[in-house]
Amino acid sequence: MYIPIGGDMAVRDRSIVGIFDLDHCSWSKRTRQFLETAEKNGEVISTTDNLPKSFVLTAEYGLNRVYLVQFNSTVIEHRKL
Repeated sequence: MYIPIGGDMAVRDRSIVGIFDLDHCSWSKRTRQFLETAEKNGEVISTTDNLPKSFVLTAEYGLNRVYLVQFNSTVIEHRKL
């Protein structure tokens, strides 16, 4: 099953490692380091031009991706295509 995450993009539900709310987890030093490292490695994909509210971490075929999403993490959890 696929879950739409905005910006005409969808991810496989099996590939999702986690859905994280930026307001609640970005204050952590480890989360900030993780996001900085992912950005340096080219693993961050923005699905919006607006300020992102959450990010979706996926791992599939040996590739990690971080999708910056305009929706709240609760909204993404309840979406199904």
